[in-house]
Amino acid sequence: MEWIAGDIGGTKSWLVWIGPPGDGLHPRFERVYPSADFVSAEALLRQFLADSGIQGRPDGLILAVAGPSQAEHVKLTNLDWWIDAAELQLALGIPQVHIVNDFEAAAAGLATLVPADYVEINPGQPDPLGVRAITGAGTGLGLAFLVHDPAGRETSYPTEGGHVDFAPANAMQDRLLKRLRKQYGHVSWERVVSGSAMSELYAFCCVELGTTPCSASCDGACLVAAAAADDIAAEAALDLFVDLYGAWVGNVALLYRPRGGLYIAGGVSAHLQKRIAAPRFMAAALDKGRMRRVVESTPIFLITSPRLGVQGALALREAAAHSRRDRRTHER
Repeated sequence: MEWIAGDIGGTKSWLVWIGPPGDGLHPRFERVYPSADFVSAEALLRQFLADSGIQGRPDGLILAVAGPSQAEHVKLTNLDWWIDAAELQLALGIPQVHIVNDFEAAAAGLATLVPADYVEINPGQPDPLGVRAITGAGTGLGLAFLVHDPAGRETSYPTEGGHVDFAPANAMQDRLLKRLRKQYGHVSWERVVSGSAMSELYAFCCVELGTTPCSASCDGACLVAAAAADDIAAEAALDLFVDLYGAWVGNVALLYRPRGGLYIAGGVSAHLQKRIAAPRFMAAALDKGRMRRVVESTPIFLITSPRLGVQGALALREAAAHSRRDRRTHER
């Protein structure tokens, strides 16, 4: 059986066409597309099918999607797309279509990583049977966790934790919350820790420092370039982002007690690797008062591999194939 697996995000979509389970990660065709170039997931997939030049259709399609999936139907949080598995199945002529949460896939993808795919941020010896958690800033802010069942099998569970209420840690962050509340009403952690938050943080820091923004809209790459050109507001915005991100990761450590490891993923994380690996990030993560030692004892890793999402989707496909084979064996 041949499958297409995809990691569909608000900024980019990574698609691979791969052979039967067990063939490993050796795709017949693979391509990354800007998500905003397409009006729908169907349009994206039709382009991928055409670009592949492969005759016929695959046996299945699995998409890891940035949004809360309900019964194989999802509205992307940071992209104006609705994706419905049954509609895609009919429109594209693919026998099996499955939709999973992007961080459920990212969590499943942890099993595919090798040491070269991550760096240690906070040292510790992971417990092989302990809870693992994964969070990360991309266009939005994702969170999932993994637990072992009595047989020792690990299962990933998605959450919408990035949308819980933001809590400021100091007077400056109080002012940031006040500013964002005027604009959005509810202010979640995703509003301050994500690629989509960068422009807001920069505008806020320009007001705080009394400077003129270099751009009306400034993403992470823009901020890094502006900071390198001695834009003090851009440098302040990056410092603020690191403080907020560290505080969020410390919260995740307290929420899940991930003795198996806490993993930081996402495109923003990878691009800001040097800053996240610097002491400032962990100082913010550890600023938890009486619970500081809980975070100190948590092994924390930054994932540098850009293929985590699609590898996780493939891992979920492989697990589903094994499950079907196990059921058929049991029935016989």
